[in-house]
Amino acid sequence: MKANGRRMNAAVRTNARWLFGGDGRSNDARLERSESANEDILIFYFQMDLQTRIQYALNIEQFDVAKQLREKLTEIETEIIRQREAKRGSPKTEAQDKALNLLRVRADLQKAIDSENYALAAGLRDDIAKLEAESLAVSAKALAYQNVKYAFRLGQKVRHNIHGYRGVICGMDPVCCESKSWMETANVEKLSKGPNQPFYQVLVDVYVDPELLVAYVAEENLSPAEESEKGRFDHPYIEFLFYGEDTAGDFIPIKQLREKYDQPRYEASGDESDNDGNTNS
Repeated sequence: MKANGRRMNAAVRTNARWLFGGDGRSNDARLERSESANEDILIFYFQMDLQTRIQYALNIEQFDVAKQLREKLTEIETEIIRQREAKRGSPKTEAQDKALNLLRVRADLQKAIDSENYALAAGLRDDIAKLEAESLAVSAKALAYQNVKYAFRLGQKVRHNIHGYRGVICGMDPVCCESKSWMETANVEKLSKGPNQPFYQVLVDVYVDPELLVAYVAEENLSPAEESEKGRFDHPYIEFLFYGEDTAGDFIPIKQLREKYDQPRYEASGDESDNDGNTNS
């Protein structure tokens, strides 16, 4: 799967460079380039592709093929879960871990009391007090993340406030979920709100920079695209992430993408829709 992703990326970069060649922009914008965000999108694509292939195999009664494809799909879904758990800023998982630790330490405390080991019991009480405080903080953090308000929506065309390139939102996190090394390279700590603000997976117009492809951008560095900036947008991932454009010139995310980020369907004023993703714009 990763090998296929690398080949796809290489082909995209080669074709984009041949077609457009870039505009000589400074490499500073590329500090926000995210391989993990790009991999996340590709895994999402492979997941949808396998689901389509499984359904086709079932339709033509190739049940052995469908079984093999299901096994591959299970591998991909396992990888998706692993990636989500590995992401920084997963307070729900942290809260669950803290709760389990509390249960274990309380059980150890009871054993220490039953065996009259009061010195150990005293230490365990201190540990419990510390864990309870941490658990409360993590639970509050989880609630805040659950209710986070995003300034931008899936499919919205945006402009980078510093580098000026146009982009399209295709993913979002309540906080920066990149690695520490990436955050150091991207100077995240120098942002006015640091890493504790929404970050977005942004598709970058390949005409601007065919090497950037997918950026991971802090909310404070983005602005909605002006009407004059909502013209043609070229990117190889557009076709499988979005249905098309709405009347406002933004892209309409597919149902699976909205479900992935638990985002509601948005309709630009003037759109009249009957089926999901089909507009009369």
